[in-house]
Amino acid sequence: MDGPRTAVLIPAYREAATIGPVVRAAREHADVIVVDDASPDETGARAAEAGAIIVRNKTNLGYDGTLNRAFEKALELGFDFAITMDADGEHDPALIAGFKSLLTEGRVPLVLGVRPRKQRFAEIAMGLYIRLRFGVRDILCGMKGYDLKLAMENRGFDHTNSIGTELAINSIRRGVVFRQLPVSGTRRQDAPRFDRRLRANMRIFAALGQIVVQDVKNLVGLIASREREA
Repeated sequence: MDGPRTAVLIPAYREAATIGPVVRAAREHADVIVVDDASPDETGARAAEAGAIIVRNKTNLGYDGTLNRAFEKALELGFDFAITMDADGEHDPALIAGFKSLLTEGRVPLVLGVRPRKQRFAEIAMGLYIRLRFGVRDILCGMKGYDLKLAMENRGFDHTNSIGTELAINSIRRGVVFRQLPVSGTRRQDAPRFDRRLRANMRIFAALGQIVVQDVKNLVGLIASREREA
């Protein structure tokens, strides 16, 4: 009987320069699924040449939409665990081994990466709230490991354009155990693909606002429940 299967999920947009080496290195540890977000360059072709399973979006879906398709493909193909990482080399593929070990051998259902630095002011603000509320040091790190049962329980990876945080936060709210691992890599030299500075900060604050609103709703519901029991 085959053991549990792990897939590395990589959303990619205009990453033809880096995707090949990233996929080849990642494939030393697990199967790789690359979702090409309607890139105008050779991103998909380079990933395919390197041995990845390719899904191509007909139109640009953005980060969360692209990862939704990656999770759907992983579940369709019968994988048990998934590790998300970026296509630009900022996440060292050698780190996959540690994430995979915790997921498959340590039976930790959620593994969260922690970067050495935050890139934007909004990340610092969001990071402070999430750390105080949930004990997570870097919720916006794109390298995370999941037992895919979590995605099934959440009915998908993301429904709220959460910048990759919804599945992790919802799982932690349900009491799922998690571990955190330091993440390193090669800092990209060109402009980040995740929006420009102002728009990126606005999206992060919007994602934080959704989390705070849900926390308030949960608190109000808990207080009301206790008052009914009193």
